[in-house]
Amino acid sequence: MYEFAIAWDWLTFAVRWLHVITGIAWIGSSFYFVALDLGLRQREDLPVGAYGEEWQVHGGGFYHIQKYLVAPENMPEHLIWFKWESYVTWLSGFGMLALLYYAGADLYLIDPNVLDVSKPAAIAISLASLAFGWLAYDTVCRSPLGNDNTRLMVLLYFVLVAVAWGYTQLFTGRAAYLHLGAFTATIMSANVFFIIIPNQKKVVADLIAGRTPDPKLGKQAKQRSTHNNYLTLPVLFLMLSNHYPLAFGTQYNWIIASLVFLMGVTIRHWFNTRHARKGSPSWTWLVTALLFIVIMWLSTVPKVLSEGGEARASTAEETVVASADFEKVRDTVLGRCSMCHAKEPGWEGLIVPPKGVVLENDGDIVAHAREIYLQAGRSHAMPPANVTGVTDEERRLLVSWYETAVKEGKIQ
Repeated sequence: MYEFAIAWDWLTFAVRWLHVITGIAWIGSSFYFVALDLGLRQREDLPVGAYGEEWQVHGGGFYHIQKYLVAPENMPEHLIWFKWESYVTWLSGFGMLALLYYAGADLYLIDPNVLDVSKPAAIAISLASLAFGWLAYDTVCRSPLGNDNTRLMVLLYFVLVAVAWGYTQLFTGRAAYLHLGAFTATIMSANVFFIIIPNQKKVVADLIAGRTPDPKLGKQAKQRSTHNNYLTLPVLFLMLSNHYPLAFGTQYNWIIASLVFLMGVTIRHWFNTRHARKGSPSWTWLVTALLFIVIMWLSTVPKVLSEGGEARASTAEETVVASADFEKVRDTVLGRCSMCHAKEPGWEGLIVPPKGVVLENDGDIVAHAREIYLQAGRSHAMPPANVTGVTDEERRLLVSWYETAVKEGKIQ
């Protein structure tokens, strides 16, 4: 059964790889078309129905692109739909959520010091929050509030701030950030699935049937596409944050997340303005830099907080601690790992433990047994460059201890 840990780790790697690949494809096509749309030029002799055009050069060739606000006089036989990038990005992202945070809920999702709930309850809360997020967002956009884009975006920002705070009251800091990213990404992908693509298909169907398309369909799709454009960069930050405890493991993590959404707006505003040939609003970079400085300050003042209190071993874990080899394992981990993986790391240059993993007592070691097995036993990933001099004998000890405990059914 211990080989399951290795297979599971490779499975999460494969799903993460897929998620990154499809995410690049989705974000790349999204940014490209926003830039293209904003950079279109008008001229008098454009074809009937054409709104603007753009000449581009790439890969040794020239491209002549024209945009029709409704459709050309004759519908082309083949249309390329940009949708699967979004769908597969969301599906693979949800796969990562299930593989890491649902399967490892005791370690990554639930913090008893924040909300002491069972694994099924925590997973149910997670799923319900994602569904609620889309339904609430869609309802607001369809309401009279959605008629004013500026007012709508301000309202949605404060909703995201409230959600950021709410997640920190439910899950670990790491899971709170991941869920805030998933909450936002669900809205983005649902915009594509429920609004943008269906509306475009209705327009195409009307044109083929000789009917005049409803202009509201295009307006609605454009609004949702704009929201996606401004939400992309914050989602990327939140998805990468699990590698940086200074972001998720601090007292003001929800405020940090809120400021990141503002940074996403300022950065995209500069690019969008440039692509529209309306100048270069340099002030956005100053604001972005100031926001980032505030974020760095918030991450360390007044004090970086750990992910919950001291780990306590369960009855099953106490059995592992009482095993013959555990004393040697404890000595190895405390001697080779704890100078970095401590609430207050002793390694020069580290302010917080890597990925928020603390290995200071028996409960910590048992809780992170599989990670120790994979990172320092079956592979030489930890410590980096073997800076603490872990011997081959010590690595074999970690492997033997974990595999024996799994065979005896003491840990999974």
